[in-house]
Amino acid sequence: MGPTPGRRPLRADARRNYDLVVGAAREVFAHQGVGASLEEIARRAGVGSATLHRHFPSRRSLIEAVSHDHVEELCAKAAERARQNEPGPALFTWLRDLNDYAVSSRGLAASVLHDGRDADLLEEDHGCQAMIIQAARELLRQAQRTAAVRPGILAEDLLALVAAISLAATHHHDDEQAGRLLDIAIEGIRLRQEP
Repeated sequence: MGPTPGRRPLRADARRNYDLVVGAAREVFAHQGVGASLEEIARRAGVGSATLHRHFPSRRSLIEAVSHDHVEELCAKAAERARQNEPGPALFTWLRDLNDYAVSSRGLAASVLHDGRDADLLEEDHGCQAMIIQAARELLRQAQRTAAVRPGILAEDLLALVAAISLAATHHHDDEQAGRLLDIAIEGIRLRQEP
């Protein structure tokens, strides 16, 4: 992902610094989580704090840049799941894909899935959160239309569940717990047909 769409392309040196910061952030977040020091990221990138903040005015904007490629992959996987499966299994399988990413990303995915009430959240329609919500909405809409999922559930509810599950599993250092918790959540949203 490059700089925010609609902005002028970066000069070669600015583009290099942008890429260095994103690469360093990816490494630091993978080892230390999304609360890692921005100064450490700038140091690893070989740039000053001012350069980091010029490209990324908030932690959230840096998280968006680091997450973008993974989010695009998850959204493509949602479309693939919809083509290959019935609507209910497509949604449930994709929620497992999202859950696996959320747990492995050490808080990165939970930050992307955040509900957006803090001032640091990007409000862009093309942001990672918007892309994931759109993918989840489409899968959920199909699953509800075929009565595979209870009515009244929102895509945002499902994403909040996945974010909470990933944070719980991260704090307990138990990746298998995340799968078990998601299975419980899926059973809770599944529409039961009366015999």
